[in-house]
Amino acid sequence: MQYTVNVSQEASERENPHGCGYRAMAHLLKRFGRPARRLLPAALLCLLPASAALAQEAQKSTTPANPGNPMSASTKLVYGFLKATILGSAEKMPEESYNFRPTWVVRSFGHIIGHIADANYMFCSIVRGEKNPAMALRIERTKTSKADLIAALKDSFAYCDKAYDGMTDAAGSTEMVKFRGFDAPKLFMLTTNNMHTIEHYGNLIVYLRMKNIVPPSSDPEFMPQPKK
Repeated sequence: MQYTVNVSQEASERENPHGCGYRAMAHLLKRFGRPARRLLPAALLCLLPASAALAQEAQKSTTPANPGNPMSASTKLVYGFLKATILGSAEKMPEESYNFRPTWVVRSFGHIIGHIADANYMFCSIVRGEKNPAMALRIERTKTSKADLIAALKDSFAYCDKAYDGMTDAAGSTEMVKFRGFDAPKLFMLTTNNMHTIEHYGNLIVYLRMKNIVPPSSDPEFMPQPKK
């Protein structure tokens, strides 16, 4: 096997959905201190060009050029692409497969959709300076049907839209927020939200393929072919 699953740890992660990935980010900030707070956003943005190139091909995720705010505009571009792929994945999977999981120690397809929605609220509420709505909604643990999960997912993206739409390079790089006890720039939080969504879109691709369903980013109808 490529990796070994620690069942007790996996169970702990499900109990604490803001677990492993978030602790890793906090560890980096704690270990490297102020230099990391300045450099991490730029380093993370280096991971985005490939996704941004894909986003330019997607019909529903284009955004006007914004030469005055290249970092925040690029972050929003990737967010738009991911929003379309996650919603597309949720629509493609049939209702009866929302409980599907490759093995019992991982989340079901429906749980992942709910987890992404909860995470959208968590990251974007930090940027917006508001109380996290997911603390009351608890989407991953309370929603089970396809219709309810898609509705909740759309609501979470609508909430995040305001955070991405209102962001500028100046605000994103100078306005600091608290993230697990550490100071982080707002653009770092939006980039981290994108990274978290990319991580779980990878999960959804595998689940869809195991059900013989083409994921959105490989679907010609979603990703138009270049004109000859």
